[in-house]
Amino acid sequence: MTIADRWLLPDGMDEVLPPQALRMESLRRGLMDLYYRWGYDLVMPPPVEFLDSLLTGAGTDLDLQTFKLTDQLTGRLMGASADVTPQVARMDAHSLRRQGPVRLCYCAHVLRARADEHQGGRSPVQAGLELFGHAGIEADIEIVKLALASLSLAGADDVHLAIGHIGIYRALAEEARLEDDVEALIFEALERKAVSEVDALIEQHIDDASLAAMFKQLPRLHGSADVLERAREVFANGSRAIGDALDQLISLHEILSAAHDEVTLYFDLAELRGYQYHTGLVFAAYVPGYGQALVKGGRYDDTGHAFGRPRPATGCSMDLKQLATLCQRSPSHDGIWAPVARDATLSRRIHELRDAGERVVQQLPEQSTDAQAHFCDRQLVLRDGAWQVEPLDNRI
Repeated sequence: MTIADRWLLPDGMDEVLPPQALRMESLRRGLMDLYYRWGYDLVMPPPVEFLDSLLTGAGTDLDLQTFKLTDQLTGRLMGASADVTPQVARMDAHSLRRQGPVRLCYCAHVLRARADEHQGGRSPVQAGLELFGHAGIEADIEIVKLALASLSLAGADDVHLAIGHIGIYRALAEEARLEDDVEALIFEALERKAVSEVDALIEQHIDDASLAAMFKQLPRLHGSADVLERAREVFANGSRAIGDALDQLISLHEILSAAHDEVTLYFDLAELRGYQYHTGLVFAAYVPGYGQALVKGGRYDDTGHAFGRPRPATGCSMDLKQLATLCQRSPSHDGIWAPVARDATLSRRIHELRDAGERVVQQLPEQSTDAQAHFCDRQLVLRDGAWQVEPLDNRI
């Protein structure tokens, strides 16, 4: 192994250096404070868990993304967390067991076996929110509002919010009683928005004319809020589950339009992202210049069933590394440069300034770098026997 090989990182693993690390940490603090003000309690999940707990109810996608290892103490398979949400669901169902709605938030490193095709990273810092114990649309609206508040705090402009509802497709598929292989074909065609393929498959496998007509319209129902009114007409003879899903989408639109008229809303009733995992409303927030959603979320009821406590649940998550890139300001020059001196009064003055929240960098003996290299815009100067804070002679 050469010296150059020793500092190479595995593909998709990255380190965060100054000043980006400071941006991330500042944003993390801001987000956790924001969630605290909304009543969310912070939790810290472990980095690894037993595999049968970690992957409960998560679907095959998360299984493929999970690094697996053997516990040397028990011989059981463990997994490195690739998504914090299942862990928080376990906490709600087993560790906390509180009654009524439970609001939890977190920010943790996760590890993924495969790099994201858009972002390329395998080691995101996942921040998120989970609201357990309430099945109504009010809980979903709260999560969406906090997702938008998170983006605003990070400095996002021109947010586009894509909204769907898994329940509509699920209700149609259940009523059609499709064979598993046929449903897989229709599902895959819907994901690709291959409208002609969907039409051909529906004509071939669904005999009920009314049901077939509703199925065919599903990939065509996307766009602005007008889509919801068209959907009312298309699904006029649909099941109650479809009607309830449309009611939820309409309520969400009315509230978000009034509270966040700066956000562009887009509805897609054939959005099937996370179908194995989500059970109801789903959403994703996009910002121009980014290849994929910065915040994703939705309802995932009954994830706690495997832990003996099925509960309604909704939430969202985001990658702190990605969010922090929304703000690319130059490093702030707000430090105070202190000289080398064995002086008790200087030490006390430095201590006072740090206690007051100031950033004080004290020069070390024979140090070659100066105040500007350490992002200081002020200096401590001895004037009339007292150490005073003054601007640097050469301002940065």
